[in-house]
Amino acid sequence: MLGLVVVGASWGGLQALGRVLSDLPREFDLPVVIAQHRHPGSQEGTLAQLLQKQIDRPVLEAEDKLRIEPRHVYVAPPDYHLLVERGFFALSVDDRVRYARPSIDVLFESAADAYGDGVIGIILTGANDDGARGLARIKELGGVALIQDPAAAVRRAMPDAAIAATVADAILPLEDIGLYVHELWVRSSGARETA
Repeated sequence: MLGLVVVGASWGGLQALGRVLSDLPREFDLPVVIAQHRHPGSQEGTLAQLLQKQIDRPVLEAEDKLRIEPRHVYVAPPDYHLLVERGFFALSVDDRVRYARPSIDVLFESAADAYGDGVIGIILTGANDDGARGLARIKELGGVALIQDPAAAVRRAMPDAAIAATVADAILPLEDIGLYVHELWVRSSGARETA
Protein backbone atom coordinates (compact mmCIF):
# COMPACT_ATOMS: atom_id res chain seq x y z
CA MET A 1 0.00 0.00 0.00
CA LEU A 2 1.21 3.49 -0.82
CA GLY A 3 2.52 5.51 2.11
CA LEU A 4 4.35 8.60 0.87
CA VAL A 5 4.81 10.94 -2.10
CA VAL A 6 8.20 12.61 -2.60
CA VAL A 7 8.69 15.43 -5.08
CA GLY A 8 11.86 17.03 -6.41
CA ALA A 9 12.01 20.34 -8.27
CA SER A 10 14.43 23.12 -9.05
CA TRP A 11 14.26 25.97 -11.57
CA GLY A 12 10.56 26.77 -12.21
CA GLY A 13 9.52 24.48 -9.39
CA LEU A 14 7.28 26.77 -7.34
CA GLN A 15 4.64 27.05 -10.05
CA ALA A 16 4.96 23.35 -10.92
CA LEU A 17 4.60 22.28 -7.29
CA GLY A 18 1.61 24.57 -6.82
CA ARG A 19 -0.13 23.03 -9.80
CA VAL A 20 0.51 19.41 -8.80
CA LEU A 21 -0.57 19.97 -5.19
CA SER A 22 -3.66 21.97 -6.20
CA ASP A 23 -4.77 19.11 -8.43
CA LEU A 24 -4.82 16.58 -5.56
CA PRO A 25 -8.43 16.15 -4.41
CA ARG A 26 -9.38 16.87 -0.78
CA GLU A 27 -9.74 13.21 0.12
CA PHE A 28 -6.17 12.38 -0.95
CA ASP A 29 -4.47 11.64 2.36
CA LEU A 30 -0.90 10.60 1.60
CA PRO A 31 1.77 12.89 3.01
CA VAL A 32 3.76 14.78 0.36
CA VAL A 33 7.43 15.63 0.97
CA ILE A 34 9.24 18.18 -1.21
CA ALA A 35 12.86 19.01 -1.88
CA GLN A 36 13.07 22.21 -3.92
CA HIS A 37 16.35 23.90 -4.82
CA ARG A 38 16.22 27.56 -3.85
CA HIS A 39 18.80 30.30 -3.72
CA PRO A 40 20.03 30.48 -0.10
CA GLY A 41 19.45 34.24 0.03
CA SER A 42 15.92 34.15 -1.39
CA GLN A 43 13.78 36.89 0.18
CA GLU A 44 10.41 35.92 -1.29
CA GLY A 45 9.22 34.06 1.80
CA THR A 46 9.60 30.46 2.73
CA LEU A 47 8.56 27.82 0.24
CA ALA A 48 6.06 26.46 2.77
CA GLN A 49 4.40 29.89 3.08
CA LEU A 50 4.26 30.33 -0.68
CA LEU A 51 2.71 26.91 -1.23
CA GLN A 52 0.25 27.33 1.64
CA LYS A 53 -1.29 30.28 -0.22
CA GLN A 54 -2.03 27.97 -3.16
CA ILE A 55 -3.42 24.83 -1.52
CA ASP A 56 -5.96 23.76 1.07
CA ARG A 57 -3.93 21.35 3.21
CA PRO A 58 -1.34 21.96 5.93
CA VAL A 59 2.12 22.88 4.58
CA LEU A 60 5.02 22.71 7.03
CA GLU A 61 8.76 23.13 6.89
CA ALA A 62 10.11 19.77 8.05
CA GLU A 63 11.94 19.64 11.37
CA ASP A 64 14.20 17.00 12.85
CA LYS A 65 12.16 14.16 14.45
CA LEU A 66 8.87 15.70 13.22
CA ARG A 67 6.23 12.98 12.85
CA ILE A 68 4.89 12.48 9.31
CA GLU A 69 1.10 12.98 9.28
CA PRO A 70 -1.49 12.13 6.62
CA ARG A 71 -2.73 14.90 4.29
CA HIS A 72 0.21 17.16 5.16
CA VAL A 73 2.78 18.68 2.81
CA TYR A 74 6.33 18.93 4.12
CA VAL A 75 9.09 21.05 2.63
CA ALA A 76 12.83 20.56 3.14
CA PRO A 77 14.24 23.57 5.01
CA PRO A 78 16.87 25.69 3.26
CA ASP A 79 20.43 24.43 3.51
CA TYR A 80 19.52 21.08 5.13
CA HIS A 81 19.25 17.61 3.64
CA LEU A 82 15.86 16.11 4.50
CA LEU A 83 15.82 12.39 5.21
CA VAL A 84 12.77 10.20 5.68
CA GLU A 85 12.72 7.53 8.35
CA ARG A 86 9.70 5.33 8.96
CA GLY A 87 7.12 7.77 10.33
CA PHE A 88 9.33 10.82 10.90
CA PHE A 89 12.05 13.07 9.48
CA ALA A 90 15.73 13.64 10.11
CA LEU A 91 17.76 16.68 9.05
CA SER A 92 21.41 16.68 8.04
CA VAL A 93 24.05 19.31 7.24
CA ASP A 94 26.26 16.81 5.42
CA ASP A 95 28.08 18.07 2.32
CA ARG A 96 26.09 19.25 -0.66
CA VAL A 97 25.13 16.57 -3.18
CA ARG A 98 25.30 17.68 -6.82
CA TYR A 99 25.83 21.22 -5.49
CA ALA A 100 22.53 21.10 -3.61
CA ARG A 101 21.38 21.05 -0.01
CA PRO A 102 18.62 20.00 0.25
CA SER A 103 19.40 17.23 -2.20
CA ILE A 104 16.55 15.53 -4.02
CA ASP A 105 18.64 12.35 -4.28
CA VAL A 106 19.10 12.24 -0.49
CA LEU A 107 15.35 12.69 0.11
CA PHE A 108 14.34 10.11 -2.50
CA GLU A 109 16.89 7.48 -1.49
CA SER A 110 15.99 7.74 2.20
CA ALA A 111 12.25 7.55 1.38
CA ALA A 112 12.82 4.46 -0.76
CA ASP A 113 14.84 2.80 1.99
CA ALA A 114 12.17 3.61 4.61
CA TYR A 115 8.98 2.91 2.62
CA GLY A 116 10.08 0.55 -0.19
CA ASP A 117 7.28 -0.04 -2.70
CA GLY A 118 5.03 2.43 -0.85
CA VAL A 119 6.72 5.50 -2.38
CA ILE A 120 5.64 7.61 -5.34
CA GLY A 121 8.57 9.72 -6.59
CA ILE A 122 7.98 12.71 -8.85
CA ILE A 123 10.62 14.71 -10.70
CA LEU A 124 9.57 18.14 -11.96
CA THR A 125 11.31 20.96 -13.80
CA GLY A 126 14.93 21.72 -12.99
CA ALA A 127 18.31 22.68 -14.43
CA ASN A 128 20.54 19.84 -13.19
CA ASP A 129 20.50 16.07 -12.66
CA ASP A 130 19.72 15.96 -8.92
CA GLY A 131 16.93 13.45 -8.28
CA ALA A 132 17.71 11.07 -11.15
CA ARG A 133 19.67 8.65 -8.96
CA GLY A 134 17.08 8.87 -6.16
CA LEU A 135 14.18 8.21 -8.54
CA ALA A 136 16.03 5.16 -9.86
CA ARG A 137 16.35 3.93 -6.25
CA ILE A 138 12.60 4.35 -5.68
CA LYS A 139 11.89 2.32 -8.81
CA GLU A 140 14.48 -0.32 -7.90
CA LEU A 141 12.72 -0.92 -4.56
CA GLY A 142 9.30 -1.26 -6.19
CA GLY A 143 7.98 2.28 -5.89
CA VAL A 144 6.41 4.43 -8.61
CA ALA A 145 8.52 6.80 -10.74
CA LEU A 146 6.77 9.78 -12.35
CA ILE A 147 8.44 12.48 -14.42
CA GLN A 148 7.17 15.77 -15.80
CA ASP A 149 7.24 15.81 -19.60
CA PRO A 150 10.52 17.60 -20.34
CA ALA A 151 9.09 19.26 -23.45
CA ALA A 152 6.83 21.41 -21.29
CA ALA A 153 9.13 21.95 -18.29
CA VAL A 154 10.58 25.40 -17.57
CA ARG A 155 13.98 23.66 -17.49
CA ARG A 156 14.20 20.17 -18.92
CA ALA A 157 17.60 19.00 -17.61
CA MET A 158 16.18 17.40 -14.46
CA PRO A 159 13.35 15.47 -16.19
CA ASP A 160 15.73 14.41 -18.98
CA ALA A 161 18.26 13.09 -16.46
CA ALA A 162 15.52 11.16 -14.63
CA ILE A 163 14.31 9.61 -17.89
CA ALA A 164 17.86 8.51 -18.68
CA ALA A 165 18.37 7.02 -15.19
CA THR A 166 15.30 4.80 -14.83
CA VAL A 167 12.24 3.37 -16.55
CA ALA A 168 9.47 5.74 -15.52
CA ASP A 169 5.97 4.50 -14.80
CA ALA A 170 4.70 7.63 -16.55
CA ILE A 171 6.03 10.80 -18.20
CA LEU A 172 3.22 13.31 -17.94
CA PRO A 173 2.31 16.92 -18.66
CA LEU A 174 2.22 18.93 -15.45
CA GLU A 175 -1.57 19.20 -15.52
CA ASP A 176 -1.98 15.39 -15.46
CA ILE A 177 0.37 14.53 -12.58
CA GLY A 178 -1.97 15.28 -9.64
CA LEU A 179 -4.83 13.26 -11.10
CA TYR A 180 -2.49 10.36 -11.94
CA VAL A 181 -1.16 10.30 -8.36
CA HIS A 182 -4.73 10.37 -7.01
CA GLU A 183 -5.70 7.43 -9.22
CA LEU A 184 -2.70 5.43 -7.98
CA TRP A 185 -3.77 6.13 -4.40
CA VAL A 186 -7.38 5.10 -5.07
CA ARG A 187 -6.24 1.80 -6.61
CA SER A 188 -3.71 1.15 -3.84
CA SER A 189 -5.97 1.85 -0.89
CA GLY A 190 -9.30 0.70 -2.28
CA ALA A 191 -10.49 4.19 -1.42
CA ARG A 192 -13.89 5.10 -2.76
CA GLU A 193 -13.89 7.24 -5.83
CA THR A 194 -16.07 10.27 -5.32
CA ALA A 195 -18.52 11.43 -7.94
